[in-house]
Amino acid sequence: MYLRGNFSTSGLVRVLSRWMPREAPAPGQDVAQRLGQWLSVADVITLRAAHQSIDSPDAARPARVGPAATFDVQDALLRVREDLEKAITARQAAAAPEPDTGYAPYHRRYLEHQRRMAMSIGSLRDRVRQALATASPRLAQLAELDAVLERMLGRREQQLLSTVPAFLKQRFEQLRRQRPGDSNALPPSGALPDTFAREFQEALLAELDLRLQPVTGMIEALRNEEKQHR
Repeated sequence: MYLRGNFSTSGLVRVLSRWMPREAPAPGQDVAQRLGQWLSVADVITLRAAHQSIDSPDAARPARVGPAATFDVQDALLRVREDLEKAITARQAAAAPEPDTGYAPYHRRYLEHQRRMAMSIGSLRDRVRQALATASPRLAQLAELDAVLERMLGRREQQLLSTVPAFLKQRFEQLRRQRPGDSNALPPSGALPDTFAREFQEALLAELDLRLQPVTGMIEALRNEEKQHR
């Protein structure tokens, strides 16, 4: 599976923590314990059933996965990533707001990129699950497990990601306060936008990597299955 052993290893978390250090999580909690805080009893039962199905006898039936299916979803992943990365970097290079416009233009732009990522990656994730569903019984069950996880955790994920613009606003104000002289004076022309635009872009690219993790994990599972049945 694609769940990480430590949530704090996320690139997005590292980026945000570098600007705004946060209190470290309490020691002694592993991924399962912390994940359990997000789930209801009904969610846990559903998730357990989906997980156990991967080890069921039906999962041992022969696979039908071939290199064409693997190439297809890998190519789709590369195209989606490339399109989203180009949108992020091109938009930042094209027009950084002037210093006196404040944070509002950046906030609107970040939300626009988040909506675009959610739509593109959501469609890609469905496509990859469909590929897994026809590849082998075991991968079909993995696809179902991913669908269950998305239903259970999707809203929580969106709530957490919706806080990223607020972190960036804090960083924006932090950079303004670091200017010499009057704290309300404008910086030299282009100084703040150039610095902040780079960090703004870094946060978006880190979020893109985070959002693509489930898709990347499923494609890796498909690739491994294909290698085993060559």
